Amino acid sequence: MTETGGHQRQDGLDEETRQMVVDTVHQLAKRLLTQKAVLEWDRDEVFPEAAIREMLSPDIGLQLLFIPEVYGGMGGGAMDCCVVTQEVCKICLGVGTAFFAIQLGTDPIIVGGTEAQKEKWLGAVAEGKSLVAYAVTEPEAGSNLASFKTRAEPISDAIGAITGYRINGTKQFISTGGYADFVTVLAQTPEGPSFFVVEKGTPGFVQHKGEEKHGIRASNTSPLTFTDVVVPVDNLIGGVPGKGLKQANQVFGYTRLMVAAMALGAGEAALEIAIPYANQRIQFGGPLSEKRGYTHKLIVPHWVNLKAASAYIMDIAKRLDTEDEDLQVEGAIAKFFASESANRAADDAIQALGGYGYIREFGVEKIKRDVKITCIYEGASEIQQSIISTFRWKKTRKTKGEYYTAMARNLEAVHSADAPAGCDIVAMCARVLNRVIDFAHENRLTRHQQVMFALADIMTHVEVGDAMARKAAGGDAVDRAASRIFAASCARLTADQTRLIVLGLADEINPAAMDAFLDSSALSALDTCCRGLITDMDQVADHIFRSAS
Repeated sequence: MTETGGHQRQDGLDEETRQMVVDTVHQLAKRLLTQKAVLEWDRDEVFPEAAIREMLSPDIGLQLLFIPEVYGGMGGGAMDCCVVTQEVCKICLGVGTAFFAIQLGTDPIIVGGTEAQKEKWLGAVAEGKSLVAYAVTEPEAGSNLASFKTRAEPISDAIGAITGYRINGTKQFISTGGYADFVTVLAQTPEGPSFFVVEKGTPGFVQHKGEEKHGIRASNTSPLTFTDVVVPVDNLIGGVPGKGLKQANQVFGYTRLMVAAMALGAGEAALEIAIPYANQRIQFGGPLSEKRGYTHKLIVPHWVNLKAASAYIMDIAKRLDTEDEDLQVEGAIAKFFASESANRAADDAIQALGGYGYIREFGVEKIKRDVKITCIYEGASEIQQSIISTFRWKKTRKTKGEYYTAMARNLEAVHSADAPAGCDIVAMCARVLNRVIDFAHENRLTRHQQVMFALADIMTHVEVGDAMARKAAGGDAVDRAASRIFAASCARLTADQTRLIVLGLADEINPAAMDAFLDSSALSALDTCCRGLITDMDQVADHIFRSAS
């Protein structure tokens, strides 16, 4: 296990051990987390506490995955946690949220806790004794951690030594908050934000009734109030006040990647319902899977996008497991792209099933209600867009364009004319992106939030496309066709968003500069990148439905 600038890195599991954990999840789907049980929990808005606690019991011990070995866990890395979390969320995103809440709640301890705190609290989680919640969000603060109001006032003894803290405040939208045996709560101390452990039953700590929610009804989401809650100084995570925001920021790349994996699992679950249905449903003399308008609109684009999301998530997870970087922007890209892609996939899965998609027992309407939350919690999509565009804009300017230029050069080197995977197209998009960032900067267009959102969209698709194209270049013909489809969509989005940025504020830009940019920005070349697109979609559709037969 290694201390890094971000999440505390662990060595990770070998493939055989990871598959053993995945197989355990698959067994849970047959016994504990059956479709019947999951639909009932959703219908009745029941948090299945007994089932969640059984998942943590010594007989199963799923939480051991993310606990370091030295504290009784398995020491799984980011790749392992992504894969297993994805599989849990294929079964039920509500249950997956409860599982993720434990990971999230222990993160401040893993990152910043003292040895004694890790042994005590992580040991309790490893033994299956504790549900945990991460108590940061407040009613008025949302994703702006700097504006929270919960306070922790130091309590001193007769000689002035701090013996504890008195906490007052309210937290909102806390996953598993109503059932947690302890919470890690962020509160303002005189030295700055700090994390504390507060145990269930502490006087003044109230875990309120769960919210009635649109989706993830099998999870609990509760407000928490702290009224003169006194905790001993030993419950100050790390033992030094004022480190809370640093500790929270250290894990954002990791936790947002986990949400991306959760969304990916839910999106894949929706397609795993829609694809067999299309093979079986006969309309106008043949199965829906043979109707290319149906497949190319409702199935293939989402299958491709989820493949792209998976390529990017796995790429970033591998980097988290091997590099000493926090990868906050990469976590934001993963969460933004995967959650929005999964949400659209689930929406079209309902459409793909027609009237049956609207019926509870078929499952896709539940997935749609569930997956929307991934576009909101751990920072809404618009927060991610702001993070992506701001940091990549600054990085591009600081490196004089080398960040995306190097990406383009690498893709061009990987490109094969004999077995194209879209590397050349994504490289072209990266070079156009460089130019549009410079244009927006030089014309002071970055003052406009919509411009920054448009830049974030291009940045996201270019970086996801880079991961997918590099992976597909070494894959089979279907992988390459899927990558070319994604590259074509990346080209269309890059051209459209570039025109929006340049033309949308035409009255603020010198007309000659605008015309010169449009004439030289290679947008016309991007417009031709759909060559062979329908043929590629035919090939992918054949693969999808043949594999599901």
